[in-house]
Formats: sequence, C-alpha cells, structure tokens
Amino acid sequence: MPERRRGAALEKALLDAAWEVLTDTGYARFTVDAVVKRAGTSPPVLYRRWSDRDDLVRAAVLHTLKESRLDVPDTGSLREDVLTLMREINSTRVQLITVVQTHLADYHRETGTSPAELRDPLVTGRAEALDVLFGRAVDRGEVAPELLTERIKSLPFDLLRHEILTTFAPVPDHTLEEIVDTIFLPLVR
Repeated sequence: MPERRRGAALEKALLDAAWEVLTDTGYARFTVDAVVKRAGTSPPVLYRRWSDRDDLVRAAVLHTLKESRLDVPDTGSLREDVLTLMREINSTRVQLITVVQTHLADYHRETGTSPAELRDPLVTGRAEALDVLFGRAVDRGEVAPELLTERIKSLPFDLLRHEILTTFAPVPDHTLEEIVDTIFLPLVR
C-alpha cells in the first residue's frame, strides 16, 4: 500500500493533478472529480483546501507559475540579462504561456477575473526576480532607477508573451533582440 501523503506533499500532488487535468481537458471540462481521481485521493481532502472548482484552478495555475520560475541570469549587462531570460522563456515556456492563455478564457469569463490576475508577479515571485535583475543594472550604472517603472520592467516580457500568443510558437531570436534593442533599452537609458 502506498504511503499516505500529508501537508505540502499532498497539496503539491493535488495541484499537479489539477494542472494536468486543466492542460488535458481545458477549463470547460475541468472537474474536481477528475483531479481527485488523478491525484488518488477523495473529494473531502480536496475541499478542505479549496472551496470550489475555480479556487482550485487559480491555485493550480499559481502553483505551476511559481514552480516554473526561472533563475535570474547575471551576465554583467542588462541587455544580455534580459535577452538571456527572454531566450530561456522562449525555449522552455511557450506551452505554459499558451495553455494559461487559451485554456483559461472561460475561467476569466465566468469568474470576472483578468489574465493579469493570474500572472501577478507579486503572487508568483517574479517581482523579486526582476528586482534583482534590474537592481544589478542600476548598481552597474546602466539604467536610471527613476525610469524603471513596473510597466517598463515587464515590457520586454509582455511583448514576448504577445509574440508567442500570436503564433503559438517560439519567437525568432532577431525579434527578441529587436524588442530589447529598439523598444526596451531606449526607454531605460
């Protein structure tokens, strides 16, 4: 008989199962029963943690975004740090970005939420990562700190996400360089 999971291990198993069901079936056919079956547990175990299907979907998406957070590069230049991070996102996260956007349209419509609420960098831990990356650039004198608004810091990554969602494919490297060199860097220097 398998060992009984508890606490964080059980929660991770439930959230991983929820993400798998969501990516396999989409939000419209996402059910708590399917998650319980895939996780090998019971409905009361799940409902003690999340009150309903939508709470579970939100938790599964945020869990997956936190788990998929990338390391912050430190190449010695802002341009290369941003490009390195964008290239890593581009090569490893296209499916994640596509699933989050396409499978959750009904979720957003039904719950009255926006996609930005599930990508909140404060919730997913991405804000701290970007603060480190941009803090190094400020310390090196590459950027003026007063120009680094939250919108400007997220701009290259927002444009990357937009490019991915218009093609559902990785973005050519010359486009990443164009985003950084002609749009982003002129705004922070």
